[in-house]
Amino acid sequence: MTEETGTAHSLTPVLRVLRCCLHLMVAALLALAAVRALAGHAPDAPAVTATAVALCAVYALGPRLPRLRGSTGAAALWLAAVALLWLVLLALTQDGVWLAFPLFFVQLHLLPLRAALPAVAATTVAAVAGFARHTHTLSVGTVLGPALGAAVAVAVVLGYEALYRESEQRRRLIEELTAARSELAAAEHAAGVLAERERLAREIHDTLAQGLSSIQLLLRAAERALPQWPDTALGHVRQARTAAVGNLAEARRFVRALSPPDLAAGSLPAALERLCATTARTSPLAVHCQVSGVPTALPTTHEVALLRIAQSALANTVRHAGAGRAELTLSYMGTEVALDVVDDGAGFVPDEVPAPGSAAAADGTGFGLAAMRARARALQGTLVVESAPGEGTAVAVTLPTPAAAPDATPEAAP
Repeated sequence: MTEETGTAHSLTPVLRVLRCCLHLMVAALLALAAVRALAGHAPDAPAVTATAVALCAVYALGPRLPRLRGSTGAAALWLAAVALLWLVLLALTQDGVWLAFPLFFVQLHLLPLRAALPAVAATTVAAVAGFARHTHTLSVGTVLGPALGAAVAVAVVLGYEALYRESEQRRRLIEELTAARSELAAAEHAAGVLAERERLAREIHDTLAQGLSSIQLLLRAAERALPQWPDTALGHVRQARTAAVGNLAEARRFVRALSPPDLAAGSLPAALERLCATTARTSPLAVHCQVSGVPTALPTTHEVALLRIAQSALANTVRHAGAGRAELTLSYMGTEVALDVVDDGAGFVPDEVPAPGSAAAADGTGFGLAAMRARARALQGTLVVESAPGEGTAVAVTLPTPAAAPDATPEAAP
């Protein structure tokens, strides 16, 4: 047993109890030897008593020495003093042989195993020789008694060591699992926070930001129309007011995680028709909407994603493309549903769009395409943007159609 192991063991409740029992055993055996010598009126009774008292004092001093556990040399010196007094006691009385058993445990506890085993063997030999000297016989029982006691002590200590090492391994494993679980929980929490932030950012971009942009364009148009064309300006203000009311409803609904108002009031094709009509009414862009294939029931998540992508694509067309016409096509293709938004605007280079949050996108640009891609990717779909300067832009998103959509009901196309 190493010193470090012994120090660690001294902190366990089980070892505290064993140590107390060991100390009580030593005290009881020393008292027994002294009492038997005095009661038997042996001529060497005073010497036995004095040796027992001295041995008890030296033994009791050991646990109070702070260096005893931190130094193998100090432990060896203390054990040598104890062993020397024990040998004197063993030479005086055969009752000293019983102290060999607790000495085995003390040696195994304080010394490294490579030194403890020879010490136990020497103590066993001394016990056998002392008992044989007093009884003037050397029988099998005389040898087996101390030998079995030594074997039991070694087996107990080694068994306890094995159990302790296993319990330590389990404790470390439990600590590692607890730490890993805490780290996983923290990572999941952080991922959840980021996902929620991304969801809110997409919703704000596709609803409030686009609505505010539309309101801003309408108010600028109203400002330009004043004072020459007050009726035209009034129409723009009313449209801006309608857009503000609609965006307020959108804000309330996505905060409460509800479906968009356009979807709550009808099917996806009808919602896209209304979006195209509203865009054409509030901007100089002519928008045409068509549906191909047989409309099928889609989960709400799919309908929301397609509607938001259409809103973002048309808003980008109005704000950046300078287009005169846009075509929106919703296609039901059995196992897939596709949405295409094509305009005849100025176009751009898709690979040169700055990433959201970068220095090149300090004005907030670049988030629309990233949000559309994120929505498609979240539903195992794809989004492709084809554009070139002067050649317009085409945005195509394709989503797989689930076999069953329990949260959607079939509705006819408008």
